[in-house]
Amino acid sequence: MSNETASSQKTFSIGGELTVNRIGYGAMRITGKGIWGPPKDKDEAIRVLKRAVELGVNFIDTADSYGPHVSEELIAEALYPYPSDLVIGTKGGLLRTGPDQWPVNSSPEHLKEALDGSLKRLKLDQIDLYQLHRIDPNVPAEKSFEFLKQAQLDGKIKHIGLSEVDIEDIKKAHDFFDVVSVQNMYSVDNRKWEGVLEYCEDHNIAFIPWFPLNAGNITAQEKLQAVAEKYDATVHQVALSWLLNHSPNILLIPGTSSVEHLEENMKTASVVLNDDDIDELDGISPPVS
Repeated sequence: MSNETASSQKTFSIGGELTVNRIGYGAMRITGKGIWGPPKDKDEAIRVLKRAVELGVNFIDTADSYGPHVSEELIAEALYPYPSDLVIGTKGGLLRTGPDQWPVNSSPEHLKEALDGSLKRLKLDQIDLYQLHRIDPNVPAEKSFEFLKQAQLDGKIKHIGLSEVDIEDIKKAHDFFDVVSVQNMYSVDNRKWEGVLEYCEDHNIAFIPWFPLNAGNITAQEKLQAVAEKYDATVHQVALSWLLNHSPNILLIPGTSSVEHLEENMKTASVVLNDDDIDELDGISPPVS
């Protein structure tokens, strides 16, 4: 698919039925330092969530581990009762033992506790999109998948996604349920999961990149800055625009705790890169298929 065609597609249907705008919102940053505890400015966090919906966001990504629990609680406080078209995706499978600490636990016992907690905090009877935050190296993946399949059969989950997985993981999960989304680290300067992205595009699976720009990559920053100056845009807007251009199944979830930064992120859709710019940015990081 051409870059022009990919960028012109404003929406994507998760699981073929949850149609969302491709620029969503990631709710990790509305917590405290180290993604631990409440935000420094709760009122601003509430304003960010409300403003996101006002600006057309109808896909919000969160997790029970953000805070922990804080992000989900704030989403409900700010937005419940939810707009009819709002899709909330949350995740389970990580523990929190302190700021910036993320031990994995995808045992069925922990996933049950996490899922039931998310339903309660979000004030939902069913999670639209529930994603396994990580496959646990200490738990057979089949055990985690079996739990998710049963939770879906029980009506607690509508659709199921995965995070930080390879193609074989996706295929294995498909033996238990339809994988409708994959959330992997991916950006213009980190294309390790290019092969997974291509697989997802071929199978109509939403690809949700997290960490969309490594600010420490000087070469990338210089090239992005040169393009940004042409469009009177920010480096971050250009990095996000490249993602929108790159594949039509990419859903963006830029996160922020600031209304000003949120509004800046939402203007990404107006930054339409030309073919020369795309070619220049494609060269920042070779894809790994």
